[in-house]
Amino acid sequence: MVMKVHLRAIEPQDLDLLYTIENDVSLWDIGATNVPYSRYTLHDYIATSADDAYADRQVRLMVETADGQTVGIADLVQFDPRHRRAEIGIVILKSHRRQGYATAALQALADYARRILHVHQLYAVIAVGNEAARRLFSRCGYQRQVLLTDWLYDGTSYADALLMQYVYS
Repeated sequence: MVMKVHLRAIEPQDLDLLYTIENDVSLWDIGATNVPYSRYTLHDYIATSADDAYADRQVRLMVETADGQTVGIADLVQFDPRHRRAEIGIVILKSHRRQGYATAALQALADYARRILHVHQLYAVIAVGNEAARRLFSRCGYQRQVLLTDWLYDGTSYADALLMQYVYS
């Protein structure tokens, strides 16, 4: 079942949730973050972000349920307006996973990327072992394109990743 979600801009009151997500060490192995962020740094990001995908080359949006509860964050990063593509990512809080919020958020973000940013393609880099993410992106129409050997490093060992891509027709 796909839940209804709303994507909205990050607000100052999201600081604690953003701090929790960005400093969740269990997520570092699947993304580009590998250092903790201070509240000051995140506060400064919220305050100084241009909220313009063309200036920032990224869009970070909070995922809200129909009743206004914030359950995660959805990102477009590496936004390239010339080639009309962006990398897409999502984090749903552990307490709200497997309830359809990720699917709904990915679909909403893809719709925004297409209608507002005129993106032609979205892609995600997913650890081969992250079965839940692989199923999620496949369910949302992303196709496996390439295996990236030894792409992710956790401080001890390397892991392969998949590049999955969605091209709008």
